[in-house]
Amino acid sequence: MVSEVPQHATDTLASLLAAELPGRVRRHVMLSEISRWRIGGPAAIYVEPRSSAEAARVMALMADRPEPLFIMGDSTNTLFDDRGFSGVIMRIGRNLSAMEIGGKSVWAQAGVWMPHFAKAVGSAGLGGIEHTIGIPGTLGGLIVMNGGSQRKGIGVNVKEALCADEHGNFFALDQTQCGFSYRTSALQRRRVVLLEATLQFQPRSRQDVRADMLSILRDRRGKFPQKLPNCGSTFLSNPAMYEHVGPPGRVIEGAGLKGLRRGGAQISKLHANFIVNTGGATSDDVLWLINHIRSEVFIRTGYAMDCEVRHLSPEGVLRAAHESALERWRSRSSGVAR
Repeated sequence: MVSEVPQHATDTLASLLAAELPGRVRRHVMLSEISRWRIGGPAAIYVEPRSSAEAARVMALMADRPEPLFIMGDSTNTLFDDRGFSGVIMRIGRNLSAMEIGGKSVWAQAGVWMPHFAKAVGSAGLGGIEHTIGIPGTLGGLIVMNGGSQRKGIGVNVKEALCADEHGNFFALDQTQCGFSYRTSALQRRRVVLLEATLQFQPRSRQDVRADMLSILRDRRGKFPQKLPNCGSTFLSNPAMYEHVGPPGRVIEGAGLKGLRRGGAQISKLHANFIVNTGGATSDDVLWLINHIRSEVFIRTGYAMDCEVRHLSPEGVLRAAHESALERWRSRSSGVAR
């Protein structure tokens, strides 16, 4: 069962959205078909706008509706629930993927695919984007999460972000207003949709950029699981924990958990900070592993690791996956209960 939202209300909402965005609204889309993890039940309504104006209209229409709204890119950091989702999934994807490069400045829509974006910026003789090569997902998702690799974040390059608020009004935020910090931003705490961004990079030799990108890609292929569905790093790297006992992957492996399975979900044998779907994994399987990992690591190190991955409940509650996991399976250690 997806939700307790009355069917007639959902039908009415789908009709309203279809009138605003003809041909872009679908019903009962299986989230497992669009999720990076290949996990998730049916979404009541799924919509893919083709312009910033259409995305803003969805925001305006949903402002006074009781149904939840979830905005996604490529779901790289999202665990959908097997019970589904009772509201509207709005995907900012390939329909919104234009970009323009002028000098050191790059304008792009939020749905542009990051590997394409990184290669285009590097090919234009601009540096500072190298660490993002090989990261799946969209530019918008990366900015909202301040994502990156090598402990770097895309936020340092963001000059301005164009958003629409919950009423569909456009507004711009500069870098300071975006509130970037390690793997997060103020955008995560506001009911807005990121639509476009202007970023700034520094000139650099195309050959040097390409060489660094190829090196990073080789390194990623050797370290990270590529063939099985996953959502990238499960746990955030805590600077204090990193200094004293190491990064999450090493600590999880040290706890003897590498390769542990629960149903179709497995702690990757290649990198222990990745949970892979070996086939038929459920959201419960992943949440159980997350809670078990967190408990075992806390018992051994005294550090309670927080998740980079977020879990979306059927009712629209989005939170760090370890919080959902803890609610589902109470930890053996009371010290991990926060």
